[in-house]
Amino acid sequence: MPVIGVLYNGSTEQQRSPLIGAFHQGLYETGYVEGRNVKIGYRSWDNKEQLAKFATELVADRVDLIVAPTTIDAIAAKRATSTIPIVTITAGNPVGVGLAASLARPGGNVTGLSSQGGDITKRLGLLAEAAVSGSPTR
Repeated sequence: MPVIGVLYNGSTEQQRSPLIGAFHQGLYETGYVEGRNVKIGYRSWDNKEQLAKFATELVADRVDLIVAPTTIDAIAAKRATSTIPIVTITAGNPVGVGLAASLARPGGNVTGLSSQGGDITKRLGLLAEAAVSGSPTR
């Protein structure tokens, strides 16, 4: 059974709930149900020390994929691993913060959506392909 690690800021419970709900809905729509055919490990951090610790824990737990919703989550996950795929959704400038080499050819193990300009159709297609295959397209 694949294991997904979710790393998120727990101090914003009101903002987090809709994201987690959408995450579960997206998994369900692609045939994945927590506990039935996918395991999900959550790490909710409240300060940067916890963030680094929990990112390292997910790597030590040998998850198959890390979901890191925000830029700061993705940066911590990338510092913890260069091999486990990381999916992020709000990295404003992934190239500028070191999450990707370029938007056209990101390289590495981080994928996802960015609010930075570019071809949204291509990015959504790549994200959908990554979700279906279980790993990011490189």
